[in-house]
Amino acid sequence: MSVSYKGVGWNAFKKKYDQLLVGVIVLYLVAFVGVTLAMHPSTTPEIVLIRAFGTAGIILLHFILAIGPLARFDRRWLPVLYNRRHLGVAMFLLGFIHALIAILTYHVGGETNPFESILTSDAGVTVGTFPFQGFGFIALLILFAMAATSHDFWLANLTAPVWKTLHMGVYFAYAALIIHVAFGVLQAEVSPVYVALTLAGFITIAGLHLAAGLRTCGIDARPTRSPEEDGFVEVCLVSDIPEDAAHGVSVKGERVAVVKWQGKISAVSGVCQHQNGPLAEGKFVFGCLTCPWHGYQYRPDNGCSPEPFTEKIPTFQVRVADGKVYLHPTPNEAGTFVEPALVP
Repeated sequence: MSVSYKGVGWNAFKKKYDQLLVGVIVLYLVAFVGVTLAMHPSTTPEIVLIRAFGTAGIILLHFILAIGPLARFDRRWLPVLYNRRHLGVAMFLLGFIHALIAILTYHVGGETNPFESILTSDAGVTVGTFPFQGFGFIALLILFAMAATSHDFWLANLTAPVWKTLHMGVYFAYAALIIHVAFGVLQAEVSPVYVALTLAGFITIAGLHLAAGLRTCGIDARPTRSPEEDGFVEVCLVSDIPEDAAHGVSVKGERVAVVKWQGKISAVSGVCQHQNGPLAEGKFVFGCLTCPWHGYQYRPDNGCSPEPFTEKIPTFQVRVADGKVYLHPTPNEAGTFVEPALVP
């Protein structure tokens, strides 16, 4: 995407992936409507559809938020991670349809402006009058901003840090939706099952992210030895790094990928320039360190992506002595060639 922007070409895998996504969503909606009408035949079609699209959206959001941590522990989730933005756009559309039906059902036709009605109709001091619809509206605005900027065109033009910050808003949207769902259910339901399911989903997502965070903290907590006279610090043993692979270390708060390749040692930034992915956890493919998130590649000796791509990451001075790897903690300018250290 750093070379040019063009229409996405759906290969066989992407077509199958999207067909499966649409098929599962349609199957869920049909099953939800059928079961609900069978158990509660007096329920109006509008309410059934509101709940069908709403529950489909919140379930899909839980799945989306679980993909990242799951991919850190099991690489079989990586193909889903590559296409996570498809899931995000689908989830926004489900939420939008849910909101549209709710607005047409409850907020159109009255004397109050529909948008004003959304924010004020539930205002009160009891659980039964908690303004849950406003939280859903805020979440939908965040999800809209994310869906509208999901293409790599926006990633490149907003820059990776800004784009990443914007899309981290999914956690604010998730928090708002948890409030929206929990208090929305309490408006009409007396059974604790729905609230319990929502709480279970929250605990699952929080637990997965905490576990993934602890794994990353393990890298950050790896000790570095005292600096040598020339400023180099010991970061790991040569034996810690498998051949044609990377080993993640942290030096003065900077995540670094130390790569062993062709009997040499190089060091580059452990953060992908694309979406700040965990590059140090990537595989070494065709002479390049490959980010596990979206497959962006970098040469270990100069931090440059192979032509015609133009992404670059910082490199680090490195040396090997007595079976130990030493690193200078000051990064070089992105794309700077550094002579690899030979492994005796």
